[in-house]
Amino acid sequence: MNVLAIETSCDDTSASVIREGRVVSNIISSQDIHDLWGGIVPELASREHIKAIAPIVTAALTEANLQITDINLLAVTNGPGLAGSLLVGTQFAKGLSLRFGIPVVPVHHIEAHVYSGYLDDPNRPFPSISLVVSGGHTSIFLVRSYTDYQVLGSTRDDAAGEAFDKISKMLGLGYPGGPHIDRLARDGNATAIDFPRGLQHDGSYDFSFSGLKTSVKYYLRDHADTMNLNDVCASAQRAIVDVLVSKTLAAAQEHRVKVITIAGGVSANSELRTTMQDACTKRGITFIAPRAEYCVDNAAMIGFLAVQRADTASLDLSFTVDPRALRSL
Repeated sequence: MNVLAIETSCDDTSASVIREGRVVSNIISSQDIHDLWGGIVPELASREHIKAIAPIVTAALTEANLQITDINLLAVTNGPGLAGSLLVGTQFAKGLSLRFGIPVVPVHHIEAHVYSGYLDDPNRPFPSISLVVSGGHTSIFLVRSYTDYQVLGSTRDDAAGEAFDKISKMLGLGYPGGPHIDRLARDGNATAIDFPRGLQHDGSYDFSFSGLKTSVKYYLRDHADTMNLNDVCASAQRAIVDVLVSKTLAAAQEHRVKVITIAGGVSANSELRTTMQDACTKRGITFIAPRAEYCVDNAAMIGFLAVQRADTASLDLSFTVDPRALRSL
């Protein structure tokens, strides 16, 4: 079976071809235009998707050495995300379905992240605890199978990735903020500043990073002439990572799970990966982190999950987009 997947939930246009369960192409086009604004401008994002989607789909097919007539199944992200961006991808997929008679599987973007740790090996064991952490989402899942999972906790305000972005903007480092902070933190002292770790010990699996952003803002105001940029980055990053790791490990312990996966753009953070790996090793837990191209928004994870749920494919194109985050899970 040949699957063509399309992902346009935010500011990355991506298309992927999966042949017999193996990823043979995964093309991602990022929109640099948002760097000028320090964040994503929804209207600009949808316009960029319109320009990019046909060339990106063509590139994915070409790299896989296939024609559209060789495709047996279409997969497309229908939520959550930016409404305009989602519409570009879903309407394109519906057009291909109508023209060539190919059934479609609409895929929930966060569900795809949940299972992206299994992309390189679909036979990895369940149950697992999955931490999905990105610019718009920070949640912990108990995952029992490809169709059975439970949301254990989510962010009450800002996602971890948003905190990285906003702190980076305060520091004048640019967007997206995570890679900039990660890079500078390597030369900083992570214990130099005791930034708050919201909800770390409240007994829930929920997150809150708004207090950290406020604390960084006031620290920069009060130490404008003396602050060390690397130390600020390292200390803020450590505060985020400490909360992410401690809550994920607590979930694994409570539910007696021996597999932890991480996913989403922030899962590429070097300190998060190292700290989580060390903590899991000490506790005899298997740690799975997807390769970098599967951490960001990508169509390969959309197609992968569609393969696991191929029995839901249909020529019924009445499905709609749902920009809301976890309400539909």
